[in-house]
Amino acid sequence: MAATGIMGGTFDPIHYGHLRAAEEVLQGFGLERVIFVPSGKPPHKPNEHVTSAEHRYLMTQLATLDHPHFEVSRLEIDREGPSYTLDTLRALRNQVAEKDLYFITGLDAVLETPTWKSYTELFKLADFIAVTRPGYDLSALAGLKETLGEALFQRIHPFPVTLLAISSSDIRRKMREGKSVRYLVPDAVAKYALKERLYTC
Repeated sequence: MAATGIMGGTFDPIHYGHLRAAEEVLQGFGLERVIFVPSGKPPHKPNEHVTSAEHRYLMTQLATLDHPHFEVSRLEIDREGPSYTLDTLRALRNQVAEKDLYFITGLDAVLETPTWKSYTELFKLADFIAVTRPGYDLSALAGLKETLGEALFQRIHPFPVTLLAISSSDIRRKMREGKSVRYLVPDAVAKYALKERLYTC
């Protein structure tokens, strides 16, 4: 049965690190598609300036437009209130009831899941693919196993990918400083951000 991958994030802006991780997971797990879900109101960034959801959505669209197995969802953008992963997974589970769901995120984020809203339910709605760099020490997961219990812990799949040392915050800084972001983000994303003066003010 074909499975669906879900990649959530602020995507401010989306960059090649996000895209490469999604590509490797897509192939590694034999997924039918990966749905990118730009967050509407990230609950973990309540006091930080986040670029408007519409701009982040459009940049994610531009970055994934030519990939036949990548899609972008407005689910969190159109939903009022904080963007909790729990609500997103519940909604997507209803949409693809008969298929497996895989939530794709970094290993560091997976280790923080006990602080997320109704975290035990998350692992009942979807498996978690914890992307990490090759050779990374996975011993930190031991504590999470104790917290979740064996059954839920089995739904976490550490997966080494070609993690690129790219961060959205560094891209924003470079653009503010007038430096090139070529080969960090797709050209269409860079052109859109410059045209809309998203990070140059």
